[in-house]
Parts: sequence; structure tokens; C-alpha cells
Amino acid sequence: MNTPATMHQDLDRLQVARTQILEQISKAIVGQTEVVEQLLIGIFSRGHCLLEGVPGLAKTLMISSLAKTMNLSFSRIQFTPDLMPADITGTEIIEENRTTGARERRFMEGPLFANVILADEINRTPPKTQAALLEAMQERQITVGRDRHELSDPFFVLATQNPLEQEGTYPLPEAQQDRFMFKVLVDYPNFNEEFEVARRTTGVGGSKVESVLGGEEIIHLQNFVRTIEVSGHVIRYALAIVRQTRVKQDGVPDFVKEQVGWGAGPRAVQFLIIGAKARAAMLGRSHVDPQDIQYLAKPVLRHRMNVTFAAESDGITTDSIIDRILQNTPTAQDELLRDARFQKIFAS
Repeated sequence: MNTPATMHQDLDRLQVARTQILEQISKAIVGQTEVVEQLLIGIFSRGHCLLEGVPGLAKTLMISSLAKTMNLSFSRIQFTPDLMPADITGTEIIEENRTTGARERRFMEGPLFANVILADEINRTPPKTQAALLEAMQERQITVGRDRHELSDPFFVLATQNPLEQEGTYPLPEAQQDRFMFKVLVDYPNFNEEFEVARRTTGVGGSKVESVLGGEEIIHLQNFVRTIEVSGHVIRYALAIVRQTRVKQDGVPDFVKEQVGWGAGPRAVQFLIIGAKARAAMLGRSHVDPQDIQYLAKPVLRHRMNVTFAAESDGITTDSIIDRILQNTPTAQDELLRDARFQKIFAS
């Protein structure tokens, strides 16, 4: 159990680590601070992240730079249409002992056996290989034949994908997407940021990204994040948001019933709360506020909701639906509990 002194020390260390990592990544990446913040929250929550954006927005460079700020083993997997599951998990081979002549079976580890995995353009490979990531991401182990092989700790999968309207892409199955804690959207830089990108990348040399954290310290901070306090009101607030995405739930707004095909499951609530704990700790707070839940609602929920065809044809997105849900959910405890609509949600 944390004492007030150790709590203060861990909060300070997490704040310093956040600042140092952002400083190091800024040597390679211009802007995209919010994207990096969300990746850090995912890492300190022991979650995996999916980054989506058009080609050329430095998604790969961002993840590889983040890995360099941590003294961890790093592996990059370029997903292609001909990539097979064994290419990422590893395979068993028959090896002959040159001394005795005996043949022995040996497991040759694949690129998943690293601390930080960059799954680059994950939606450019067929579903069979995408599915090979499922056990690794959820169970932190892989099975080859009859043998199970434990993966290293800490273990993060940071995947990139291109928008589905791009040619040569395979949409990720819902079960695969649900394994990712966040879906982070990477947008175009503004004018000043793009000006700086052009200036930096067409010159000579560049700053080297240096390591800030080691594996044991990351594990310690991950464990510390789980000790951050969260009140019953904040948990109830997170539940109120998530349960409003479920069309058949009592008390769901009419616009959700009209625009959403299916909503988020219990894993969304878990990720909202643990992510909010990590964000609070990174900002130096020992408790979670409703604002932490609001900040993480989109990255947690946007890939766990399905917009109906009619709504999508009208230009409605999951993000716009989440915005309306947040606007219609009171943050004050008394107001939330007195609302007749939320009384139905909490009673069902």
C-alpha cells in the first residue's frame, strides 16, 4: 500500500517522465502532442493502441521514436497481403546436433517477442494474420502447436492503419478492434507545423531521441497507476456514458437509437477508468475527475460503436455521436442521480 510520501514520489516521477518523453519525441515529431499523450496513457495503463491516418503523417516515426524513449526491445512488423501468422509468432524447426547427429525440435521466436511491437499498416494484411495478434494482445502469450510461449513484460502493441476507403485494405474484425484500448486519429498538421516539418526534414542532420525510462520502472509506474483513487460517482459517470451507446438500453437518447447499430461493451468502461487513472497521475493528481473520462471518451469508444448506414450517409460519425452523449450527460453527482433518464439507465 502506498504511503503519502511514496504516492507523492511516484506522482512526481510520472510527471517528469511524461515531460521528458514529450521533449524527446518533439526532436523527431512536430506537433501531434495530443496523439503522443494518448499513447502514453495507453502505455501506463498496459493497453494497446491503434493509430489511424492517411499515409505520410509520420505514424510509424512517432511510434518508433516513442519506443526509443524507453529502454525496451523494439520490433517493427510491416503487414503485407502475403504475411502469414507464423511470420509474426515464430515457428518450430528441426535442428541437427552436429556432435551427436541427433535431431531436435527448437522454437524460433518471431518478431512478437519484444517489449514494443509496431504493427505497421495492420489492415493491409488478411484477417488470418490479423487474428494471430489476438492471443498475444489479450493473453500476452502465443501458442505454437501444443506449446505456449510467454511474451515479455512490459508488452505493447502499437498498430497503425490507413482509412478503410484506401485501396488494398482489410477492415479489422470487431473482436480485433476491441483488444485495442484506444483508437487514436492522426490528422494533418497545421500550417506552422507543416512548415517546420518541411524545414527540418530537408536539412542536414537531426537530433537523436534518447532513452528516458527502463522496463522495471515502467512496470512500477503501471502498478502505481492502478492505486489512483476513483470515486463511485466517477465510475457511475463512465457507466452512464458507455451504456448510452447501447441501442436497447433503457434511457438511451433517441438520436442514439436512430444513428447507432450497436454500442460498446464492458471493456470500454474498464479502459475508460484505468485510462482516466493514468491521465490523472500524469497530470499530478491522486484522484480521477469526470474531465478525465470526457477526455478519453472518443479514443475509447470510437472503435466500439457502429454507425448505421443512414446516419453515415448523412455525414454522422462516431465522434459526433460521442460529443452529443457527453453534452447530454451531467457531470454533477446530484444532477446525474436526479435525472429520470439516468435513473432508468442505472436501474436496468
